[in-house]
Amino acid sequence: MLDKLESIKDKYLRLEEQLSDPEVIADQKRFRKLNKEYSDLTDVVQAYDRYKSNKLQLEEMRQMMKQEKDPDMKALAQAELEELQAQEPELEQQLKLLLLPKDEADSRNVIIEIRAGTGGDEAALFATDLLRMYQRFAERKGWKYEVMGFSEASIPGACKEAVLSISGHDVYGTMKFESGVHRVQRVPETETQGRIHTSAASVAVLPEAEEVDIDIRKEDLQMDTFRSGGKGGQNVNKVETAVRITHIPSGIVVACQEERSQLQNRERSLKMLRAKLYDIQLAEKNKQRADLRRSMVATGDRSAKIRTYNFPQSRVTDHRIGFTSHALPQILEGSLDEIIEALKLHDQTVRLQEEHQ
Repeated sequence: MLDKLESIKDKYLRLEEQLSDPEVIADQKRFRKLNKEYSDLTDVVQAYDRYKSNKLQLEEMRQMMKQEKDPDMKALAQAELEELQAQEPELEQQLKLLLLPKDEADSRNVIIEIRAGTGGDEAALFATDLLRMYQRFAERKGWKYEVMGFSEASIPGACKEAVLSISGHDVYGTMKFESGVHRVQRVPETETQGRIHTSAASVAVLPEAEEVDIDIRKEDLQMDTFRSGGKGGQNVNKVETAVRITHIPSGIVVACQEERSQLQNRERSLKMLRAKLYDIQLAEKNKQRADLRRSMVATGDRSAKIRTYNFPQSRVTDHRIGFTSHALPQILEGSLDEIIEALKLHDQTVRLQEEHQ
């Protein structure tokens, strides 16, 4: 492990040198590529530096214990030595986790599909809450987001189905654990007797695919156009700008009517289709990997109930890892870091156990 870490540190320092080279800075494509490599190695190198610093201080304390004659100074050195020794296993574990191979899709942008499930109007209102939650989370992370599709429910402004695109650094690696059924327990505004209702919405997080990832043949596509529908069902366009694409081999259907031109809606629909096909391809690969197959967090089973948002008790519970928080309002405002970090750590721990079996 130490040889591997030294090799990573050497590469990191070489990249640091290259990134300050005026020729590299002038070539923006190369600069972005090298900067991403540099950024990907930063966490490992910083953890390795902390590990080495701890080792060095341990050795210094041991030497001091041998040479020190003053009982008080010796007691202080002993206390510091014990503290450094206690930190060592944690630093080693952190390095092992950081050295685990990343999923190939982790660095990609995502397309998130949110659909109201059981629960009628209340489910649609909850789906709207989830859409807003992910938008707020993206803002907190400094990511860009865009609503690519929005199908309104019977309640004005409530979401029957929405498609959200998020772009930024390692978005899929952060968001992939959100896939599944999210359940809400609360008293609906329309409920006069104060009874708690349970409803649900499903979330699917798809890694965004490039054209080079997925080969879509024109002959495999059936494209239909229709008029974009406005709120309340009225037609806002007299021309057929909305696009529906059917991928014949897989049976996948995507549609977009958000843009004003047919060409833009076609491009968005193809973007969604590529993401869905890439997601299927990724799922097939993951089935062959023991770590993901056995990890509760990353099974990819989108029919599984993953989380409950209980309003009366202001409680959010992630059922996969038994995580509970009583900060429900803050979570719905986008404070998802604590849950996501706990899910990441659980997944890494399971993968680490798999590697040593």
